[in-house]
This record gives sequence, C-alpha cells and structure tokens, in this order.
Amino acid sequence: MEYLDLLLWPIIATFVLTGIHVYLGLHVVTRGVIFVDLALAQVAALGMAIGVLIGLEHESISVYFIALLFTTLGAGLFALTREIQRRFNQEAIIGIVYVVSAALMIILLSKLPEGGEHLNHLLVGSILFVSPSAVIKTAVLYTLIGLFHYRYRVAFLSVSKFPGHDEVQQVNTKLWDFMFYVSFGLVVTSSVQIAGILLVFSYLIIPSVAALLFVRGIKRRLLFGWAFGIVGSLFGLFLSVFFDLPTGASIVAAFGVLLVLVVVVKSLRLNHP
Repeated sequence: MEYLDLLLWPIIATFVLTGIHVYLGLHVVTRGVIFVDLALAQVAALGMAIGVLIGLEHESISVYFIALLFTTLGAGLFALTREIQRRFNQEAIIGIVYVVSAALMIILLSKLPEGGEHLNHLLVGSILFVSPSAVIKTAVLYTLIGLFHYRYRVAFLSVSKFPGHDEVQQVNTKLWDFMFYVSFGLVVTSSVQIAGILLVFSYLIIPSVAALLFVRGIKRRLLFGWAFGIVGSLFGLFLSVFFDLPTGASIVAAFGVLLVLVVVVKSLRLNHP
C-alpha cells in the first residue's frame, strides 16, 4: 500500500506522457527528423535555465512561458528550414540547434551555486515526485492538443506523408508544418518540466520505433506503441522504487530492454515464417 501511494501519480503521469508522445513520435520517425524532439526539449530546457538564472522557480508559470517562447521560436525555425533539405539534410540544422542550446544551458547554469542540481533536474526530471496538479494540468493540455490533431488529422498525416494513409489532402505544407511543430513544442515544454530531456526523447522515439518494426497501419502502431510505453514505464518505475535507482534513467533502460526483446522476436518471426 505504501508503494502504491508513492507510485500512484507517477504512474498516471507516465500514462499521460505515453498517450501523446507515441502519436507524435510516429510523426517524427516518419518525417525522418529523429532528433527534433531532443533539440526542442533542449531549447525548452535553455528557456528554463534562463528563468532559473533570473531567480524563478523551476515549476513556476513564468519559467514555463519562457521555455514555451524559446520552443515556439525553435518550432518556427524547423518549419521554415524543412525546404532546405534539397541542399542538405534538416537533421544538420536540428543538431546545431541542440548542441548550441545545450552549451548555452551549461554556461548559464555554471553561474549558479546549485547549477549541477538544476542541470540534473533538466536532464532526467523528477517524475517520481510529480505533483497531482502538474499531472492534471498536463493531461488537460495534452487532451486539447490530441483533439486538435484528431480534428485536422488528414492535414497532419498528409504533411508527414504517413505510409498507408489513404486520405491524402493538398495542404499548405509550411503552415501545417508550423502547426505541427508548435503543438509539438507545447508538449515538449510541459514534458521536460515533469520528465527531463532524456526521458522525453525516449517516450517519443523508442515506443514508436518498436511499433514501426513490429506492426503495420496507423491504428495498430498507436496501440502497440501505447502498450509498449505503459509496460516499459511500469517496469522502470518499479525497478526504481525497489532497487533505489534514478527513476528517469530506470524507465529509459526499461524501454531499451523492451526494444531489444521486440527486435529479437521480430528476427525470430522472420527466420521462422
């Protein structure tokens, strides 16, 4: 019962994170911009570092809006530079944004006496100690973003060029790219406050890659990714509590183990039709 009380809200938080991140992760992997989430998460963390440097609390609304402003600017940049892929891969721009943002964040936090603690919080988060109010607010935001994507799903799926998506629609690519990255940025900004950069990246990419490896079709991939994310989250959380391990790192490691198992099962199925 003691463990259940401790893990109740972290478990709900992982369900909330899994729900939206698997869907967005499928978009990211399909677009071939694997590290865009890592870059936007790092940009959000840079905004948070600036907020902390000027004396604001990590979880304050002011820090959130500073991070959101930075993330929105990054989203606009990525939407505008998608066309540059004719000259070189957009991943180069994404990588530059990530590494420069990371360097600036480290420089800023080095000026604080407790900079190492702040850096650790931004990297791995504190999902084990997430507050009920933070989970509820995040769930409401993600539900609204999910409904927005569902309402305009044809446009979003068309601009991401989803394989097997039959309802192709002629859309304003720059507009819907921007809308995707802005909504994506809203999610990443909120998630980094709860889970940290590394865990956000893992939620977006690892379940989506496992789903793409194992099943076909958008709906089946979503269901598979959600199941993968929930099982991995629960496995990592319980490992963290029972063995006194860092929670974020435990969930990432659990995702890695599950992905290896998925790859092994996939290989066995290919070898034994």
